[in-house]
Amino acid sequence: MTRSPLPVCGPEGPLRATPSTQGPSPVRAVLFDFGGTLFQMGSYADRIRAALRRPVGEREMDEFLNGLETGLTDPDVVEAQRGRDVSSRAHRHAFTTWYASVRDLAPHAEALYAQLQAPEHWVPYADTRSTLARLTDEGIALGVVSDVGWDLRATFAHHGLDRHFTSWVHSYAYGTEKPDPALFGHACRELGVAPAETLMVGDHPAKDGGAAGAGLRAYVLPAGAAPGASRGLDAVLRLAGVGQACSAQESRVSRT
Repeated sequence: MTRSPLPVCGPEGPLRATPSTQGPSPVRAVLFDFGGTLFQMGSYADRIRAALRRPVGEREMDEFLNGLETGLTDPDVVEAQRGRDVSSRAHRHAFTTWYASVRDLAPHAEALYAQLQAPEHWVPYADTRSTLARLTDEGIALGVVSDVGWDLRATFAHHGLDRHFTSWVHSYAYGTEKPDPALFGHACRELGVAPAETLMVGDHPAKDGGAAGAGLRAYVLPAGAAPGASRGLDAVLRLAGVGQACSAQESRVSRT
């Protein structure tokens, strides 16, 4: 039986006393989710127009988008989402089933899915590039842990961002999904860091926030950022301690 990296707790706290420390370990690695964290797809309206290859008026577009919204509660669509990210086949089935729930989009379901795998359809957030560069310059190891149905490295390479990462953990390759501790643990081992020295950053409270159950620290970004907007990744730099040493030194200088 593998012992959890976290102490066993009763209702009031840990069952066993833990050694006192000077505080949490410094962050030596940061793991990032992909979509909604570092990148965002273009708008559904733009994607639909590209897939249909014809002009689409506002009224017709509203019908398409309303249909997709309704489809989210369609029993067949809901069922197709179960285990969506455990294999490439399941991932494709989940998305194409949703697209096809709108009658006039059904003939274009495969084209819409192909857009997901096309690097040019993904837009980095405005602060993605600078955040990754700062972390890399500070010597912090970076990895990607994503629930996804294909290899993301081509998308990062298309935008010149793959050089920052030395671990790529795609859920479909492991037959499981976040928050399975195995995914976070594999990334930590590849980066040569302990879970307690690692920060997971994502946009899903249960999946990405679930990294805490594997002994990592976790930061969940708020939802709602538009493609190409600033994502608020400066908070990641603060949590990773980037710039704190310089700030402390500047503070000491200012007092002398």
